[in-house]
Amino acid sequence: ELTGLSIKGSATNGTLADRRYFGGWLRSLFAYDIKKDARKDAHSSLLAKKATSGLYEIQFHNVKPECLEAYNNLSELHSNADYPCEVAGSWNTWYGEQDQAVHLWRYYGGYPVLTECLNKLRLSKAYLEFHRERSKMLISQRNQLLLEFSFWNQPVPRTGPNIYELRTYRLKPGSMIEWGNHWARAIKYRQNNNEAVGGFFTQIGELYVVHHLWAYTDLQSREETRNSAWLKEGWDASVHYTVPLIQSMESRILVPTKTSPLQ
Repeated sequence: ELTGLSIKGSATNGTLADRRYFGGWLRSLFAYDIKKDARKDAHSSLLAKKATSGLYEIQFHNVKPECLEAYNNLSELHSNADYPCEVAGSWNTWYGEQDQAVHLWRYYGGYPVLTECLNKLRLSKAYLEFHRERSKMLISQRNQLLLEFSFWNQPVPRTGPNIYELRTYRLKPGSMIEWGNHWARAIKYRQNNNEAVGGFFTQIGELYVVHHLWAYTDLQSREETRNSAWLKEGWDASVHYTVPLIQSMESRILVPTKTSPLQ
């Protein structure tokens, strides 16, 4: 039964007026859904900082176990190369997928700078040689282009020692606006302790994926910091409303490499 009318009775046995009312009600319902979904299609412009300042690439490299040290040494040399982009952070996964390297690149200037960088790499003999040597050390690799949430901190260099947690959330399609609305409030409970490093969502690659990057002194401080968040009024509500938006989630504990700006 719906608003006091039997759907079956209204659609088949009701008066002509009833049937017209019910049909109009359905059309208005579908029109509302289409309008709402059309707004969500523009979530990148509603939630992100300008792409000229907040375009990132995250790389996940699964390295042959016997090659991890050589891979790190080779990557450190390449990170000093002169390209129109910069490494925001480089890590090895400590807990999570083992023998994995994670790199976060920043492109100031957005997509034009990304294109410029790719064109320079294709013409660089030094890079092509580096790429050939590195490929011998890899089992698999993948990347994503990310935009930066407007309400998160921007990742800036920091001194160590720190460990980092990369929390990855795969959301239900169409839920990014709702996620952003809740986290715009929730992040206020976690920024005072300086552990919030950066928040991103995918634009190219696997879509409706969110990455939150946190810094902690060690695993014990991580536990204490996360527990203290539950003592702040409003944090529990934020968790309550965002959990139903998640399809799956993953946590990696990362250790910075020697040359990572995020130590």
